[in-house]
Amino acid sequence: MELDVYVLVLGSLAALTILSWLRQIAPKGPRSELDAALAPHAGESTPIAELARLEREVVIGSALAFDLHYRLRPIAREIAARRLERRGLELDSGIPAVQAALAPELWELVRPDREAPADRQARGPGIDYVRARIEELEAV
Repeated sequence: MELDVYVLVLGSLAALTILSWLRQIAPKGPRSELDAALAPHAGESTPIAELARLEREVVIGSALAFDLHYRLRPIAREIAARRLERRGLELDSGIPAVQAALAPELWELVRPDREAPADRQARGPGIDYVRARIEELEAV
């Protein structure tokens, strides 16, 4: 009985060794479609979380006036403030040079005393309006 177990173990080890050796010398077959689909692609990159968040904010902010005021306006104010600082201006200073440095519609969006919309469900200005304000911010 012990001899049978010993021969069985030796035979298993020999079979594993032969299989390992054959895998090394045998040509590899074509990859399956499943393997190709699961393999990471070199050209793909992971989306940047902050960029994805900003894209959502732009879409939501263009749809409702409330979201424009409370979601996009703070971002636009921060960008405008940083851009104006390069010129030695402060967004909330109240001097006429600040308003002159910004496009009129951009100033209406980022001015410090802008009122929140009374109707929380009021329709937003649309994506074209937001796109134009972004272009104006880039021009500052």
